[in-house]
Amino acid sequence: MLYLKPLLLTTALLLPIYGHSALANSPQAGNQNGQEQTGQPNENQAQAASVLDKLHISAANADWDSYFSLFSPDAGFIGTDASEYWNMVEFEQYARATKGWTYQSFSRRLVQHGDVIVFDELLESQSYGLGRGTGTLVKTEQGWQILQYSLSFPIPNALAPRITDQIKLYRKKQLAELNKSVPEGN
Repeated sequence: MLYLKPLLLTTALLLPIYGHSALANSPQAGNQNGQEQTGQPNENQAQAASVLDKLHISAANADWDSYFSLFSPDAGFIGTDASEYWNMVEFEQYARATKGWTYQSFSRRLVQHGDVIVFDELLESQSYGLGRGTGTLVKTEQGWQILQYSLSFPIPNALAPRITDQIKLYRKKQLAELNKSVPEGN
């Protein structure tokens, strides 16, 4: 049985779920050369945006078969904690035991580089507020699939010193606890 630390559970609860693409009305789609373009997304970008929309809808409905079909088998999910990197086997084991989660995408940028699309999207969660999802989609025989998804919390620059000080203190306490649990002489 997979043992998930409480910090890993936080990531699972934060994974973006329900969304809509603002890309159709956004000038922020990238062209085949990875450059910014204005106007409507190309067909590949529209398909990739649809994959991300389906990801959010599937998670909100706890439709795990649909959800995990959107990832490549070797995909990874990077959570908000520095220790969190899940492969799909680990993440699927966790997710199937839940009732899903809801995030709403309200802004998305896609930049295409051949058969790869990198993206970032701003997300809103009733529980956590503002989040950011970033990642990579790859074009496969099955269509566009998510190769990597990373969730983070954008921190306003004015708040960064205070927040990073809290993180430093937290890490210091964690290291102290870890050092207490290591037997002497090791």
